[in-house]
Amino acid sequence: MYHNMRYYLILSFSLLTIITHAQNRYEISDMKWGADFNIHITFSNDSTSIHDVKALYHTSDNSNSGGEVTYYPVSLDPTFIENLKNKNINSLTSEPITKTNKDKNKIKTLWSTLHPKLGGGYIHFINSIIYALESGKLNLTAPLMTRPISTWKPKPMTQTYKRTKKWKCFIPNNQKLAHKEFKIQAKNGELGDIELLPTYFVDLFKNTTDKQYARLKSNKDFNKTAIIDMIRLLLAAKYLGNEQIDYIENAVIKSVMHYNINNLPSVIVFDNYEAAVAMTLDNDGYKIEKVVINNEELLSTEEVEKRLTKMEAVIHEINEVNKMVFEKKLKNYYTN
Repeated sequence: MYHNMRYYLILSFSLLTIITHAQNRYEISDMKWGADFNIHITFSNDSTSIHDVKALYHTSDNSNSGGEVTYYPVSLDPTFIENLKNKNINSLTSEPITKTNKDKNKIKTLWSTLHPKLGGGYIHFINSIIYALESGKLNLTAPLMTRPISTWKPKPMTQTYKRTKKWKCFIPNNQKLAHKEFKIQAKNGELGDIELLPTYFVDLFKNTTDKQYARLKSNKDFNKTAIIDMIRLLLAAKYLGNEQIDYIENAVIKSVMHYNINNLPSVIVFDNYEAAVAMTLDNDGYKIEKVVINNEELLSTEEVEKRLTKMEAVIHEINEVNKMVFEKKLKNYYTN
């Protein structure tokens, strides 16, 4: 009992230290679109960073009336991370819950396991898994994700066995196997939550061969490989056991709780408004931190205000539609 209490106190103190550090994150004090076609950012501690506009993520979104989930590769807001850490401190300091046999045997899903810990909606679920894959905290070829070598065959032969017998891991471990499973699930109407993903994600997955995937890996294009790996993971979700889901849960939560708050800010270029927007993802959705418009000094005050208002409206609409799509469709595939 004493050792358990000591463990809780030590871990709680560590988490509180991380939270205090997160609250000291430097804010953006100034952002300029330079003549050199770079975005120049100055922080509250007078440090600076420079971003090549061409290398930034570009979007031409005017609205989200199409009813599709919108994903932006943005940083996790300190409030989201702090909220997650507070949840974990509360769970550590509360009385242990005795699990019944019914609880132990309850079938888990990725969503029902991660959502109560992460909070937010489907876009938080996506971003957190992608970040866990990008950071390397979630390794889909880790020992717990590797299938044991066996000559066992079910009698009678099952569809699950036929579809997964060539997998070395509990997920399709290459694009050829993943594409095959994707086609089967699409034909059988089994794609489930994959149908909620942005079209860009699915197109990237479908159009990437094993050779191209290996090239992305060698080029350290971690965001694209993470997106592809996430779809592989979601394709295998129905086959995962509780041990694999527990491993994924721990890896995702750990990666988010240790999120590097010193990461450079995420800047999205809205081409239609010739604007660069520093954004984060908080508990409610995407949040604008700072906006700079190209050649702003040549525009009237009215025009600048008009563009800012439109961009704020676009982000608000995206957050609302993301929430609506999540609530409407996700409940068909997961139980809370």
